Amino acid sequence: MAHHSPIKVVFLDRETIPDHITLPTLRYPHHWQSYPATAPDDVIERLQQADVAVINKVVINDTILAALPKLKLIAVAATGVNNVDLDACRANRVQVCNVQGYATQSVPEHVMALIFALKRQLVGYHTDVRRGEWQKRGQFCFFTHPIGSIAGSTLGIVGRGALGKAVGQLAQAVGMTVMFADHQGARDCRPGYQPFDQVIQQADVLSLHCPLTDKTQHLINQDVLAKMPEHALLINTGRGGLVDERALLHALKNGQIGGAGLDVLSQEPAPDAHPLVAASLPNLIITPHVAWGADEAVHRLTQQLMENIDGFFSGAPQHTLIDELD
Repeated sequence: MAHHSPIKVVFLDRETIPDHITLPTLRYPHHWQSYPATAPDDVIERLQQADVAVINKVVINDTILAALPKLKLIAVAATGVNNVDLDACRANRVQVCNVQGYATQSVPEHVMALIFALKRQLVGYHTDVRRGEWQKRGQFCFFTHPIGSIAGSTLGIVGRGALGKAVGQLAQAVGMTVMFADHQGARDCRPGYQPFDQVIQQADVLSLHCPLTDKTQHLINQDVLAKMPEHALLINTGRGGLVDERALLHALKNGQIGGAGLDVLSQEPAPDAHPLVAASLPNLIITPHVAWGADEAVHRLTQQLMENIDGFFSGAPQHTLIDELD
């Protein structure tokens, strides 16, 4: 093996990976440094000598890249790269890679869990029991919340990548009919897709699995929510920015849609005053961006992350290098 001088690798937000998960070791000679979290003002200083930046949600923009002539690779410990300025990376000849397909079981299971919890009103009933409602009623059961069926209902999916497809498979297994929505306003529908408007009008449950881009920012807005059936559920495990959160709150409060299960918000962590968090509605479940985080999925993520870095420096072809986003 040729002798390589060690590379310097800096992980800026190690805290985004659970503590109990041990990171695999890079095979390529390296110096490794990690920080639990990194404030925007510290990014340049911490990456000054780095060949590789490992990040999950830290923002890397053109100003930062211009100050880091040594940087060769940004290894994103996630699939979404909306926190990285890809144009600036190309201009500065910095490669970007991400991890893909590691959560194709974890995320769909979380999506189904949210659908089941909302349709069967688990939170409402659990809360009633804890408040002593059962004892008060004096009956073997009570119905304070209407219970819906999963089988026979229609799931609309926005985004037909690995996650969208995997959610569709799981949904079909429990008897749901699956529709994939084409791009909003698309003239001709691609095979296997249905028009966006048709999907949002027909779906009993709508689940979002598309990347957050300028085009998909607030994809779910007041107009879209108004077209959804009154009993419809919205599930978002993608990115918070896909949904206009004020419009959603209004729709939930006014019975315009039936409920929502959100694993992502536009601001993370959400401030205490976040309208959806503060609302505490029975038909809204919020989880803290954990749909991806089953232990097995995180193990796969960390392995792929290290393989990406090793592959980049040892010249192995990398299927997860990002050239262009479609």
